[in-house]
Amino acid sequence: MSDVPWKSLKNGFAIPVLGQGTWRMGGVDTPDTANDDADIAAIRRGIATGLCHIDTAEMYAGGHAEELVGIAMKGQGIGRADYFLTDKVWKTHLRYDDVLRSAEASLKRLGTDYIDLYLIHQVNPDVPEEETIRAMNRLKREGVIRHIGVSNFSEERLKRAQAASDAPIVANQLHYNLRIREIEQCGLLDYCRSQGIMVIAWRPLRGLDLTLPLIVALAEKYGKTPSQIALNWLLCQENVVTITKAANPLHLAENMGALGWALEKEDAERLRREYPAEAVSDAVPLI
Repeated sequence: MSDVPWKSLKNGFAIPVLGQGTWRMGGVDTPDTANDDADIAAIRRGIATGLCHIDTAEMYAGGHAEELVGIAMKGQGIGRADYFLTDKVWKTHLRYDDVLRSAEASLKRLGTDYIDLYLIHQVNPDVPEEETIRAMNRLKREGVIRHIGVSNFSEERLKRAQAASDAPIVANQLHYNLRIREIEQCGLLDYCRSQGIMVIAWRPLRGLDLTLPLIVALAEKYGKTPSQIALNWLLCQENVVTITKAANPLHLAENMGALGWALEKEDAERLRREYPAEAVSDAVPLI
């Protein structure tokens, strides 16, 4: 097993810099068991390679992705304390009692008694952040979750969540890569850094043009692939980690090759300046 580095915050929160995602494993919005064996095998390959940070959600495949994660973790010779599980409560379950029920159901599907990082998956404008955060604070006090986070939160909404929480909001999971630079341009990335909040970048590679001469030249300079350059650009930044899905063994090995080295500061800044960036996420809006 390879060692995946961790990043830590001053408040004591720590998380592996690279994790494996499970979106579209076990189905999309509802369970589909047709590829269960392949999905379990893919998660286990990641675990064997050192990707013990596993990101899932109750919404993924109607909870079936969580079940696959629970199955995959068993019998791998790794104790629960060596895993880092990120899970998310869906936007239709953000009322106080619904959050508590969702967390309990997720624990059962995962086959564990706690979640390392529990996120509000998406914003629901009809439910005050204070109500959801109150439930998450209770879950933390009771040991059901270790840390509280959010996803797709703007700076204004993040500030409201922070004000409502007794415990630190330690993470904001956001659409961020070389192309999607919204959180840089609106100041959210700087705000998260100033507050000691980890940015977990999702879709770190999707939609990138890895044939651009700058990317190709840097890949040649470092003896890496273009994908590894794009991943390392995220990982060499303060308070930024990322998650990727790698069902293909070759992609998994390539992703792991983004670890253990760092772009020179000048090259990272050149990528920031010269890669054609877009101001707004084309997936989930930042609200």
